[in-house]
Amino acid sequence: MSRILTTLLLLSLTLCAADKTTVIKAARMFDGKSDHVVSPGLVIVTGGKIVAVGKSAAIPAGAETIDLGDATLLPGLMDAHTHLSFPYTLDYRQEELDTLKKPVAERALLATEVVRKTLMAGVTTVRDLGSEDYIDVGLRNAINAGKIVGPRMLVSVHALGATGGHCDASAGFAFGIFGRETGIQDGVINSADQARQAVRFNIKYGADVIKTCATGGVLSLTDDVDTPQLTQAELDALVDEAHALRRKTAAHAHGASGAKRAIRAGIDSIEHGSFLDDEALDMMKAHGTYYIPTLMAIEGLKERLTDGFLPPQVVVKARLASESVNTAVRKAIALGIKIGVGTDAAVYPHGRNTEELHLLVDLGMKPIDALKAGTSVDAQLLGVADRTGTLDAGKLADIVACPGNPEENIRQVEKVFFVMKEGVVYRNGAN
Repeated sequence: MSRILTTLLLLSLTLCAADKTTVIKAARMFDGKSDHVVSPGLVIVTGGKIVAVGKSAAIPAGAETIDLGDATLLPGLMDAHTHLSFPYTLDYRQEELDTLKKPVAERALLATEVVRKTLMAGVTTVRDLGSEDYIDVGLRNAINAGKIVGPRMLVSVHALGATGGHCDASAGFAFGIFGRETGIQDGVINSADQARQAVRFNIKYGADVIKTCATGGVLSLTDDVDTPQLTQAELDALVDEAHALRRKTAAHAHGASGAKRAIRAGIDSIEHGSFLDDEALDMMKAHGTYYIPTLMAIEGLKERLTDGFLPPQVVVKARLASESVNTAVRKAIALGIKIGVGTDAAVYPHGRNTEELHLLVDLGMKPIDALKAGTSVDAQLLGVADRTGTLDAGKLADIVACPGNPEENIRQVEKVFFVMKEGVVYRNGAN
């Protein structure tokens, strides 16, 4: 009998928690879609969802009130390009050694601190674009099950690329060091048929999104940063298969030639885009392709250029990319291309994701548009706009707050002190 009573009590407490209503107040609010911050800020949350927004919302009797004072309420922020299973390591060589020396279980446990730090920065949703050993899938599942604290994750399993290219983890190592040549199970493809097979393989093992490397990269050792690495036929097959299986696609693409192949194939977003030319940008505008510049990746690399830890070939490529990407972003802003917030988290210390917004503003984006980029625009790209990205009744209660007014000073978003995800408060204060 006592066991039955205990079960009933726990059920009762669960139902009470689900029905709990919380009123969140602040001096201001940005709803994720409007052209200005408004005053005052008021959001009513019940059972993990937003039920009413704005000063005219009726406050239910008995509701708990959280008054955040001189602050601005925002939708939970998003990062459309992360690598949360990878730690940030100052020494490039040590990073490679850690990957080889640390068992999967240890790397997964270390990543739990990374996802927690990301959520506490105010980022409630991420698109994770490349991992190893299915750590990203494990993180996503553990977060969804409430076992660890972190942002909502859309994961890609292995990024897909060509032999010897930016997505080939064995590039730069001696032949046979891993006991075999890399293949589809590692994200390495060399034909249109293999591209389709790799997409199916990734989805079989948990991918929410398909990421490909259409060009060389900055941090890889055996390629030029701007060279194309997949044929038009391979990209056509990859995107077609992903879309047929209802998965969105993202292309790592620094160089214009590879980016144009990806755009022709129907890719959903171009990542980095350091050397995009006018033709590529015009194509993106015409196709509605999203642009994720990952300016924080360049910022993170610039902070390391003189510390002696980066290989010389990486330093050269980082300087080339940093000198070119600002021009591409300014042109993209002027053209009205859809630009989202993505940072390439792991190339800089985790937890600094929100610095991306001020870098966009520094290049000419209006602060209010940067706020949209990190909320509703990212939500549209990620395919979650029906659930989150704006402060609207019926959406998940993903709500953050920063001091002051970010429309007047975009860097206020770097000081997020309140974080709610699906109605649960994970942070409320300076710590």
